[in-house]
Amino acid sequence: MSVILERDIKRGQCAWQFWRESAIKALGNGIEAMQINSNILNISLNDEALAVRYSLYLLENKVPGCAVEVRVAPFGAVKILEGPASDPHNLTPPDVIELEPKVWLRLASGVTKWHQEQDFGNISAIGERDDLSDILPL
Repeated sequence: MSVILERDIKRGQCAWQFWRESAIKALGNGIEAMQINSNILNISLNDEALAVRYSLYLLENKVPGCAVEVRVAPFGAVKILEGPASDPHNLTPPDVIELEPKVWLRLASGVTKWHQEQDFGNISAIGERDDLSDILPL
């Protein structure tokens, strides 16, 4: 099952583009990168959800696979990168990365870097492949 419905892809693309552009504008207006979130950007919860789902869809297409699961609760999760898959009794891959929506959107859009968010404790990652800095921003 896809992280975003086919009928929502265009709306997701628009929401993602608007989030990125708003974040860049906020940076230009002096807002610190780590403070940027949908509330500060005046983006609705629905549009935030669409932006997250669409950007996860982009990630899934950029680096397909089943070895790492990226979770952005409560909006979506995708499996990415080639490598060992989950065992048949446990559908969770060996490597799992969990992020809040604001953290994911900042990383995916290039507002912040992986090490910045990790240093602030904003990334929960288990497994050998717990660093997506070579893949992000999208």
